[in-house]
Amino acid sequence: MKALIQRVLNAKVTVDQKIVGQIGQGLLIFLGVVKGDEKENADFLARKICNLRIFEDENGKMNKSLLDIKGEALIVSQFTLCGDVTRGNRPGFEAAAEPLKANELYEYFIDQVQKQGVFVQHGVFGADMKVKLLNDGPVTFWLEK
Repeated sequence: MKALIQRVLNAKVTVDQKIVGQIGQGLLIFLGVVKGDEKENADFLARKICNLRIFEDENGKMNKSLLDIKGEALIVSQFTLCGDVTRGNRPGFEAAAEPLKANELYEYFIDQVQKQGVFVQHGVFGADMKVKLLNDGPVTFWLEK
C-alpha cells in the first residue's frame, strides 16, 4: 500500500463538477493499493499517518500530529501510485490491486483513519476526480507498507 500525503490548509475533490469531499487544515492522502496488500497494511498506514508529527508547534518545529491539531483528512484513491515507469514511456499498472480488492481496502483505510478520531472526507473510488488543494509548506511525504 502506498500513500502520498500532503499537509494542506484546505483541499477538495470534485466529481462531475460536484464537491464530494472537502476539508480545512489537515492532510490530503492519495492512496494506492498494491497486489498482496491486506488490512494490516491499511492499519499500519492509518496509525502512522495520524500520528506523524509533521505540523508545526508554537516554536515553528514539526512536532504535532494530525490528532494533536484536530486536523482533517481528505482521502483519494489513486491507482497511478502503483504505476511502473521504469520501462518505456507508458506506465504499466500490473502492480495495482484488482479493483474490487482495492476498493475494499480503500474503504477499510478510511474507516481506520476515522477510528483514530479524525474527521474524514473522501473521493469516489474509480471516478474521474479533480483535486484542488492549498499545500501548506509545502510538506509532502511518501509512505509504503
